[in-house]
Amino acid sequence: MEAPKPKFRLAFSSSRFSLLWNFFKGFLLLSLLLRIVFMLWQMNEVSWSPIAVIRTLATGMFFDIGVVGFVALPGILYLLLFPNRYVGSRLDRFLICFFFSLTVLLLVFVFFAEITFWEEFRTRFNFIAVDYLIYTHEVVSNIQESYPLPYLISGVALITFLIVFLFQKKGIFAWTFAAKTTIKEKLSVFAVTAVLLIFYIGFIKNTQAEWSSNRYNNEISKAGIYSFFAEFRNNQMEYTRFYTSIDAKKAFEIAREQVKQSDSRFLKEDTTIRRDITDVQPSGAKPNVVFILMESMSGSFMKEFGNEKGITPYMDKLAQESIFFSNLYATGTRTVRGMEAVTLCIPPTPGQSIVKRPDNQGLYTVSNVFKAKGYQNSFFYGGDGYFDNMNSYFGGNGFTIYDRGRGSVLSDKIKTRRYNIDDNEVTFENAWGICDENIYDKMLKVADEHYATQKPFFNFVMTTSNHRPYTYPVNKIDIPSGTNRDGAVKYADFALGQMLEKAKSKPWFKNTVFVIIADHCASSAGKDEIDVANYHIPAFIYNLPGQTPEKIQQQCSQIDLFPTLFSKLHWNYRSNFFGKNVYDREYTERAYVGTYRKLVYMKKEKAMILSDQKKQAFYDWNKETNELKPIPMDKKFLEETIAGYQAADYLFTNKLLKE
Repeated sequence: MEAPKPKFRLAFSSSRFSLLWNFFKGFLLLSLLLRIVFMLWQMNEVSWSPIAVIRTLATGMFFDIGVVGFVALPGILYLLLFPNRYVGSRLDRFLICFFFSLTVLLLVFVFFAEITFWEEFRTRFNFIAVDYLIYTHEVVSNIQESYPLPYLISGVALITFLIVFLFQKKGIFAWTFAAKTTIKEKLSVFAVTAVLLIFYIGFIKNTQAEWSSNRYNNEISKAGIYSFFAEFRNNQMEYTRFYTSIDAKKAFEIAREQVKQSDSRFLKEDTTIRRDITDVQPSGAKPNVVFILMESMSGSFMKEFGNEKGITPYMDKLAQESIFFSNLYATGTRTVRGMEAVTLCIPPTPGQSIVKRPDNQGLYTVSNVFKAKGYQNSFFYGGDGYFDNMNSYFGGNGFTIYDRGRGSVLSDKIKTRRYNIDDNEVTFENAWGICDENIYDKMLKVADEHYATQKPFFNFVMTTSNHRPYTYPVNKIDIPSGTNRDGAVKYADFALGQMLEKAKSKPWFKNTVFVIIADHCASSAGKDEIDVANYHIPAFIYNLPGQTPEKIQQQCSQIDLFPTLFSKLHWNYRSNFFGKNVYDREYTERAYVGTYRKLVYMKKEKAMILSDQKKQAFYDWNKETNELKPIPMDKKFLEETIAGYQAADYLFTNKLLKE
């Protein structure tokens, strides 16, 4: 029986290409529907002006055409090379049906993944998604614990079956297997596709989707798959190539002026910020220091900043008993950015955090300051420290490692000793690691051992409990485990309080300072280029001998925390840090914040944003409404912004952050 004739026909094709043509249309339709879902999801944040809506959807379709071209290329090559005499054979039918079904399955899975990724980050796939391919254990476990995986897999399989069934029902497979095509038609389809893909590879960048001042419209304009592959090129971005720059000598003149303090003396008059800090009242005090970097602890969770849910009772109490930084901002949106900021005291350089880059060992970090004072430096993490390159970074910069090693076959390149957290020390564990109570107990145990050696210790603890899937030990707080973020925040607060209460019974407590800060906020998404409020984090210096409680209201950054602590301890030390002592009379209120591509310099209510493609924008930030209002460019402010970021990138690139 003769196969039904197709109802459409491309000028350069035959019905042999009907499957590809319908796949092309189907992909564009599903991508359009997903884009509309995201717009409705962020209904109150996206711009709904007719021009904005049309441009969002049109830009998205433009990138979708590029994606479907790349996805369809193997099929086009198959049809080009497969001999006409075998068209419709069992081999032809098997290969086309199998690989078409597999492609649809993978794309449906990607669409589901985009929805879950949007739920978490309010963005299309970015460098975080690239990382997730590397750290499969944590990610797969997190998915299993966060979502009803059997239902998701079943849903993906069912949708795939329905799509394949629809194509079969419409006779599309029959047309494909019944029709032969000329070499001229095959070559014309291949040539058009090749030209199209060369155009996208050579001339179209993912950043060209960012046409709007509304961040949500920009993200929805992107294609997830296109964004994903674009990120492979963005791990490290050379500053002078992608960002507005100035003469290197001038950049360092400004940067040195920015980091100068009343008690500092530069060692050289060149492209360096290395200097000696000399306190007017030098002290031989060497208290133990316990540093807690808390996962995703936004300032907005605290009653101190207006939250009425009562989910941080201990930290709200701690704010009244500590040196409390009430106007401090994270440098980034990921844990490794927070680690970079507090250890290197450096603005966020473009691309990935230095923690994740090659050649990040032997750097001059705060551990060098402690080491020079005779401290034992230790890093504690409740998961496998291979994740996010943490073991390599901390192990390569003077910290002994305590983590929940899972025996990764890939090397951590640890230059110090590594100790495993044993099963008998764990009462609860999820995808990201052991619960906060367990990691604190391990730290307290090691602190006891260090105290017995009569050497001061610096213990750096990274928590994990305030993270999806939001699970923690039962019967600890009044919100059931796995319920929501509020429960994870309240448990993290509870565990911190428990640790400090246990520490009070230790003989070393009176001579121990506790420094507590968040790594970043729980969310950083907003409609503007940068959502400034979602970088605001709490920080505490607790139990400092002779210190009365105090609230520091000056605007400052994560990079200022340790320089301020060293000042309160009256230490003389060598600094290669951009961070400053906020008590210094020459301190100017400012903060560095950013993403892996946006670099922001804030001075109170003014914010300069540097973007790749050598773009910059100047804003007035309304703290009450958290809105950015464009204002005329200020050249002096722009040069200050450039200087800090350009100098930081120069120092790392030229290995001048080394010890």
